[in-house]
Formats: sequence, structure tokens, C-alpha cells
Amino acid sequence: MTTRSLTQIIESIATADGAGVKLRRSLGSQRGVHVDPFLMLDEFYSDDADDYLAGFPAHPHRGFETVTYMLDGHMRHEDHMGNRGDLGPGDVQWMTAARGIIHSEMPQQSEGRMRGFQLWLNLPSQEKMKPAAYRDIAAREIPVVKLAGGGEVKVIAGAPLLEGVSTAGPVNGGGAQLSTDPLYLDVRLPAGAVFSAPIIAGHNAFLYLYEGSATVGPEGVAKPLPHRAAGVLSDGDDVRVQADASGVRFLVLAAKPLREPVVQYGPFVMNTREEIEQAVADFRSGRLASAA
Repeated sequence: MTTRSLTQIIESIATADGAGVKLRRSLGSQRGVHVDPFLMLDEFYSDDADDYLAGFPAHPHRGFETVTYMLDGHMRHEDHMGNRGDLGPGDVQWMTAARGIIHSEMPQQSEGRMRGFQLWLNLPSQEKMKPAAYRDIAAREIPVVKLAGGGEVKVIAGAPLLEGVSTAGPVNGGGAQLSTDPLYLDVRLPAGAVFSAPIIAGHNAFLYLYEGSATVGPEGVAKPLPHRAAGVLSDGDDVRVQADASGVRFLVLAAKPLREPVVQYGPFVMNTREEIEQAVADFRSGRLASAA
């Protein structure tokens, strides 16, 4: 077994998106800063309603999937196909924009904490123009594995071997499989605890540390991963993370790389410039929504 090491640290940077929602962006913060097939990771976290109240009014997507994971707060999704979902603490929305979707994500609170993540996951070229799809996943549907050394793991996607048992998440854990075979874990460790889990060799992987601090890699040569930073991992069979004195919470994300050209223009991610131009034309003419 080869334990993966940290090969790159991508610090998150403060930015704003939508109608002015304040957030921190690691993957996607600069052109080309992604981990195939992951394109972008945003963390939104504020106790000040002025930072999030304007939300994300209606906007288009084509060519990829968006995954929204709420930790705190209440967000409503609506799209042009008539889908409507209310995301509360612990809920996940897995949306496949594919050939096109126009949706909005608006806060349903005027005070209190709003906290969570949005991930962009690329689609292979042969799936970029398939019909759009949408799924809300309630917190109660997400299995939670208690760790022998303390802490817990929420399995959102994949079916990792944890505590000697394969635990299937609601996405890609059984039934129809996504072609990128994603793994999405939310891990909490108490002070000094160690977490290890297998990751399929050949799949690209990274961690995002959103509370506390930790070291990552083989015992004796592990490297520190800073707070609110993404840590890109080398290839290998598993990952090992040890919490520092304050304990730690982090995301583990892995997937099969596509190794295809990525051409992005705002909310459209395709393989060629011509496909991007078509996406823009379809949106301006109204065909993006009518084709979805």
C-alpha cells in the first residue's frame, strides 16, 4: 500500500459570486487551478446576513455538475424545469447541468449562520449534452460512520472501506454509477486522532481543511495542511490525516480524471471554443433552456 502525500497546497482566496455572496475559493481561483475532473470548490461561511442575503439569482450552466453541501442555514433551489428544493443543515443537492439548466439558489433566512460548499465536477465530452438532471439528498440519507479513534465520517459519494466495512453513500454508492466515480467524504477528528481510508489508485484526489489544522501523508514524513486550504494528493492507494491539538474537519474528494481539454467561459465548461460559443448563443436565444 502506498500512502498519498501532499504535492500542492491551494490557498483559498476571498471573493464574491452571484449577487454578491462572500465566499472563499480554492480550486478555480485562477485559470487552470483545478484537479481533473474537479473544477472549482467554494466555501461560504458567514454569520452576517449582508454577506449572503443577495444569493445567486437565476443563472445558466452547461457541461458539468454542481454539488452543494450545506452545513448551516437554509437555501432554496429553483430551476427552469420546475424543480424546487429546500436545502437545510447536512443536506446535499447534486445537479447535473449537462446540456443546460437555468437555476437560482436563494437564502431562506434573514439572519443567522449560512455555511457550506459548492463543488463543480466536470463531465466527459460524451455526457456534456445529455439531458439535465437534479437530485436533493436529505441529511438523513447520508450514512455516518463512527471512527474507532474518535470522530466520524459522512459518506456523500462513493463506497469507501471504513472501519473494515464498505459504506455506500447516496451518490455513486450503488445503482447507476457516475462515469467519474466520485468519492466525497466529510471527516471530523478529535485532537490527535488519525484517519486513513483507501482511495482508488489512479484517481485524482484532494482534501479541503475547513476547521482546525492537520498533517497529511505517511507517518514520519507527513506535511501540514493549513486551515481553509486545498491539499492536492499524489497518486497512491490510501490517504492518512492526523489532527493537531485542536481537532479538525475536512473534505476528502477523489474521482477518475477525464484527461480532456477544458475550455471554460463563466458558467459554461466544454471541450472546445466552438462549443463555448454555441453555449453562449443558445443561452442568448433561449435555446439552452428549451433544449434541456
